[in-house]
Amino acid sequence: MAPNITVREYVRWLPERESEPTATLVLTSGENRFVDVRILKPQHGSTLDETNEDVLPSSRLEWAFAGTSATEIRHPQKGKAVVHSTWHHWVSSRTADAESVTDEGDMTPQGNGRILEQGSMVDPATGKVTEYEEMWADVEAVAVGHASEQDGDGLKVCVVLQLQDDEHQARGVVVRVGQFCQGVLRVGDHFCLERWEWKGKKEGGWKRLVRIGDLWVPCGVATEEGRLKVDGEVKFGQYVWKVVELSHF
Repeated sequence: MAPNITVREYVRWLPERESEPTATLVLTSGENRFVDVRILKPQHGSTLDETNEDVLPSSRLEWAFAGTSATEIRHPQKGKAVVHSTWHHWVSSRTADAESVTDEGDMTPQGNGRILEQGSMVDPATGKVTEYEEMWADVEAVAVGHASEQDGDGLKVCVVLQLQDDEHQARGVVVRVGQFCQGVLRVGDHFCLERWEWKGKKEGGWKRLVRIGDLWVPCGVATEEGRLKVDGEVKFGQYVWKVVELSHF
């Protein structure tokens, strides 16, 4: 599977109407590792980019998690094949026991790179398991960096860094796909996340769009893939992040 970038267009908790209270971005690597970050929009409805905000309070975090995903074809009683996806959580903003959480849904292509997801999960507003619909849209990954802009060509990059330090109850994942990079880190009861985007050479290159929390997350390192190699390490303080994926596509 090629690395991919998806944004959520709306969520609908049945029987309510559809809405999109968050800026939700999911980055998935070629080996199906993902980081899913959902930031609550300001009450006036502007996008994150329009607010010029960077460091946000934890109250703006709806949910952020990372793990691995899997897809299978199922054949229900009506005989129509269904693409069923399962997301196994490994680190989460909502619980230290992330591995106890698995969410899944049926995926139906809608055309133009849009996919309708349907299933049941806990509605954060009510705390009850509720049927839902989510509309996802693919975003084209692009080759970025000064060399790519100079020659008009180049390969798109996927990078995954992972931290596991059970002694200190630390887990983290950073995924970069093309022009976006996101990372999440939990150490005990502390949680931190970052979201970065390449804005172009004239605009200064990589820009951190969002940060919540005060832990160090190596998104900036993931944007400098020339310094990395598979099975290499990125050290900061007592923590060691491993480069588990580095590919061009």
